[in-house]
Amino acid sequence: MKEFRALIEAMLPRLDFPELLLEVFDRTGLPADFTHISGADSPMEDFATSLCGLIVAEACNVGLVPIEKPNVPALTRARLLQVDQGYLRAETISAANARLISAQAGLDIVKTWGGGQIASADGLRFVVPVQNLHTGHNPTYFGRQRGATWLNVVNDQVMGIGGLVVPGTLRDSLFILDAIHNLDSDNRPETVITDTASYSDIVFGLFAICGYQFSPRIADLGDTRLWRTNTRAVYGPLDHMSRHTIRLDRIRAHWGDMLRVAGSLTMGTFRAYDLIRMLSADGRTTGLGDAFAHYGRIFKTLHLLQFISDSGYRRMIGTQLNVQEGRHRLARKICFGNRGQLRQRYREGMENQLGTLGLALNAVVWWNTLYLDAAVKQLREQGFPATEDMCARLSPIRYDHINFLGRYAFTRADLTTGLRPFHEQAANAERY
Repeated sequence: MKEFRALIEAMLPRLDFPELLLEVFDRTGLPADFTHISGADSPMEDFATSLCGLIVAEACNVGLVPIEKPNVPALTRARLLQVDQGYLRAETISAANARLISAQAGLDIVKTWGGGQIASADGLRFVVPVQNLHTGHNPTYFGRQRGATWLNVVNDQVMGIGGLVVPGTLRDSLFILDAIHNLDSDNRPETVITDTASYSDIVFGLFAICGYQFSPRIADLGDTRLWRTNTRAVYGPLDHMSRHTIRLDRIRAHWGDMLRVAGSLTMGTFRAYDLIRMLSADGRTTGLGDAFAHYGRIFKTLHLLQFISDSGYRRMIGTQLNVQEGRHRLARKICFGNRGQLRQRYREGMENQLGTLGLALNAVVWWNTLYLDAAVKQLREQGFPATEDMCARLSPIRYDHINFLGRYAFTRADLTTGLRPFHEQAANAERY
């Protein structure tokens, strides 16, 4: 496996970040999703170059100065500002992400990574040193400054499928369901994985009634309660662990309201963040909140039992959280300007910039997936025994072959010749 991974990594072409974006744009037709705010298509010449320049400026957090070139019509400051004001917004970024997610799912190697039914949600923290009402204090992450959290959702195919900007003082678990209901992809996950700090009984209940399996990684298992619905049942060794009873009568009494809440959340007419705060206002749980908590304890107990007894289930959770952490490392690598701090003074500005960062991440993952798939096929043709299990352990979160620093040259690849030549061609089949 080590030899296989080393061969693949050595084969990936070396290139600059703007070149990668231009190739992704040309191969996927991504510029078509960036329509003018008036609804018209772009009449600009070389619109893709202007759009790529703006994405580099926003995602890398370097601003327009390193990007603009007065002698290149597509990269003048006036053109870049025009594209920014008219074309780059939440709706067009979401449409572009949907195109990338669909295009990546069609590549053969992706099937070894997953089917898109598993997703994880986690927050990436950013210090915001300027005045912004949508920031907050959190000494753990921001020290004495204020900051915000980008809560992003990643599927098991390593693509970002949605995200929200959250003030730095609030718990991520209050927003996870909102993020799940506002995805860029039509392929909804069935299982949602989070870390330890993002769960409660009410959250379990809301996820379950909306049709999702909530699977957080729980660190303090020894202090977690197991619940039962039948006080007379005998569970053998688990009897002493499940002494608390779920009140099914409270669930029945509020079942109609619970279904109406589920419909409102699914249709997007009500935010889960506001609902969770209302269900447990001032630290006291309402009747409806208590019903959701008891309902959630059913699924929390099932999750805990599976987590304890099924090593494959634990491995799935750990693998998906590692995927999320890998994307966060790549995000830090891309967003290096201004020491990784956001300097937008309003919420929409942060959402657009972090949405652009998410699009850049997906572009890197799509490009890596395309060339990983081609490299595996070439090695197989040359006799290397690349099995499905070996391909499943490859990751498109690679960036050593991509240069994010220095001068930004926007040069296009010649698509008529197929893919770029591999950096280091594989040896002859006799080697294997």
